[in-house]
Amino acid sequence: MTAAEAVGVRYALVRTAMDDIVAVASGMARVIKRGGVIYLAGNGGSAADCQHFATEMVVRLTGKFERPSLPAVSLAADGALLTAAGNDYGFEHVFSRQVEGLVTKKDILVLISTSGNSPNLIAAAQAATHKGVAVFALLGCGGGKLKRYADKKIIVPSDSVQRIQEEHGFLIHSLVQLIEWDLFA
Repeated sequence: MTAAEAVGVRYALVRTAMDDIVAVASGMARVIKRGGVIYLAGNGGSAADCQHFATEMVVRLTGKFERPSLPAVSLAADGALLTAAGNDYGFEHVFSRQVEGLVTKKDILVLISTSGNSPNLIAAAQAATHKGVAVFALLGCGGGKLKRYADKKIIVPSDSVQRIQEEHGFLIHSLVQLIEWDLFA
């Protein structure tokens, strides 16, 4: 893993996914405009990315631009709920149970995954689709199985978990900034 590799992945992402980045941000802004909430789910480092995204939305991206709090919730943040659902229904249902109980048609489910193959994220996508909820995804490794469930997706062109996670961080900041421009420009 070299710095040149990291720069190469960023360049490839921006070159190949710019239209997808704009489409995802625009879709998220539309959800907020109609009174919906952005719900996020992911595992491990991607769970941390979900919390990061929700924090940037609810608090703010930068102190240089003051704006109202925006509705975003990480489904990976409630340890008691996750362990109860995991214990009672199995880990593959920790997010789908929350989608069933919390997410409505006016909302959006955003899945963050480096592999795109996590059974609990696939189950969450299926639950959202069953309810008529849009599913967006930030993925890597070609998108895995999740890409077929995503209405809109951004796939980092890499198989390196480290590089994918770096780009997911870049995407989070880019998406929040584009959402802010859409809502408050």
